[in-house]
Amino acid sequence: MPMEYRIGTGYDVHRFAENRRLILGGVEVPYKLGLLGHSDADVLVHAVMDALLGAAALGDIGRHFPDSDEKYKGASSMKLLENVSDLLENKGYSIGNIDATIIAQEPKLSPFIDEMKINIAETLKISHNKVNIKATTTERLGFTGRKEGIASEAVCILNK
Repeated sequence: MPMEYRIGTGYDVHRFAENRRLILGGVEVPYKLGLLGHSDADVLVHAVMDALLGAAALGDIGRHFPDSDEKYKGASSMKLLENVSDLLENKGYSIGNIDATIIAQEPKLSPFIDEMKINIAETLKISHNKVNIKATTTERLGFTGRKEGIASEAVCILNK
């Protein structure tokens, strides 16, 4: 049977909130605000999970980890990513690569990108060179430019 390649995309957004930690890629980023969400609101990991689930035609994170379920309240998105990794492995998929972009006017994220990349790669049990993470601003345009929140996009290739 020939190798099957599947492409997935993911997108997520969370608004800023007071008295919350800012967690991106499993890294606590020092900032005056955190992201609001049922779990730890790790917008980067949520986009990555949706890309992976989408490529495998397994729905999205809302289907697997609904915000109506109290067991996911305050959950670590890295733990949820581990569950997605196990699901993909059980279905016979391997990850070809992941490319993700964090969209935020603030804070400056470049000092934390390498650690985010390592966290995601190690959680997914893949080589670090299969994960790429970038950060960009929107030149002060839109909700991210107004510093109301952070968005993230991700794409991936799965092999089977």
